[in-house]
Amino acid sequence: MAESLLRDLQCRNAKPRDKAYRLCDGGGLFLNIKPNGLRYWQFRYTKPDGREGLTQIGPYPRVTLDAARQARHELRAAVSRGDDPATLRKQDKARRKIEAARSLTFQQCATEFIKARSVEWANPKHTQQWTNTLKTYAYPFIGSLRPQDIDTDLVLRVLQPIWTKKNETASRLRGRIENVMDWAKVRGLRDGENPARWSGHLDQLLAAPSKVQKGGHHAALPYADIGPFMIELHAANGTAARLLEFTILTAVRTGESLYADWAEFDLDAMLWTVPAERMKAKREHRVPLPPAAVALLKKLPTFGGAGLVFEGVKEGRALSNMAMLAVLKRMKRDELTTHGFRSTFRDWAAECTAFPNEVAEMALAHAIRDKTESAYRRGDLFDKRRALMHAWAEYIDQQTGANVIPLDECRDGSTG
Repeated sequence: MAESLLRDLQCRNAKPRDKAYRLCDGGGLFLNIKPNGLRYWQFRYTKPDGREGLTQIGPYPRVTLDAARQARHELRAAVSRGDDPATLRKQDKARRKIEAARSLTFQQCATEFIKARSVEWANPKHTQQWTNTLKTYAYPFIGSLRPQDIDTDLVLRVLQPIWTKKNETASRLRGRIENVMDWAKVRGLRDGENPARWSGHLDQLLAAPSKVQKGGHHAALPYADIGPFMIELHAANGTAARLLEFTILTAVRTGESLYADWAEFDLDAMLWTVPAERMKAKREHRVPLPPAAVALLKKLPTFGGAGLVFEGVKEGRALSNMAMLAVLKRMKRDELTTHGFRSTFRDWAAECTAFPNEVAEMALAHAIRDKTESAYRRGDLFDKRRALMHAWAEYIDQQTGANVIPLDECRDGSTG
């Protein structure tokens, strides 16, 4: 054993100087004192090839003098065996990093998955929904467990309490757990089958969603009832009511109208251009504005300014994602959903107009499922869509007036 020269009192009292200096303890061990006051142990040795090597042991006083001497003893033994302490240290660091990664909990994996995927989600509410459902239902059971320790029984403990009572939520939760577990498998944090997989697995243990859920689509208002509804909505006060009116007139999705910005509008051209990042298909969408929509925009308190069109209570902040649902609730129309009005529009276009199917589909910004047709179509049928949206606004206006158009007349295609 090398002769020890230092005393612990010397290490404690070592003061920083203008330049770094060392206190040697013999046998290659020394305490390095930096000008910033940092003190840490180092070990100097001779490699098997004759070159000089240097490796870190750790900071003082976290690594005491006695601990540093023990480390010196072990490092000298490694050198005697022909090993390089610096290489061993790097290998140990890599091993600890791998072990730390393998110790990630399900909740930590879910957080990383959401962070990675949220950039591709068109609506910010998706991130919130993912986080909230996992936090409410999954984390209490499996949040603190490692992915490799989660089995089918544990997934069932998460899902079974809400499978029949809240099946739509439970079905989405199952899919989210499955995605996180797949992410963990790709990262090397688990092996084997995904315990949250539905087909050929959980479908043998849980009732089919179609047998449990009462309805599969967003509740929609029959288009023949749009007149009385819009009269009641127009009488409602508040920005959220105006937002719902605008959303119905333009047949857009909630996230597209909720975060509408004045910079996106050209009211002289009666045009609204929704940027790609807010669209589900990640493509810019031009929305032709009917006169009723333009008139509504010009009456808003934010008209003539910049920023959000439908501003919330706090300046510069959007309304809540639930704002339009709250309006429906106040109107005692809880059975309806905001998204369902897109179905109302689609049913009206099919039943009451002669506009081609693809015009209505483009008005709704639906992706073209036929790859061949998608490859050849370059335009967005804007002029035809403008005529369609004008006809929709006129239909609503006529339905709210005294002279309601008989259903037989609206089906003759005269509006198209």
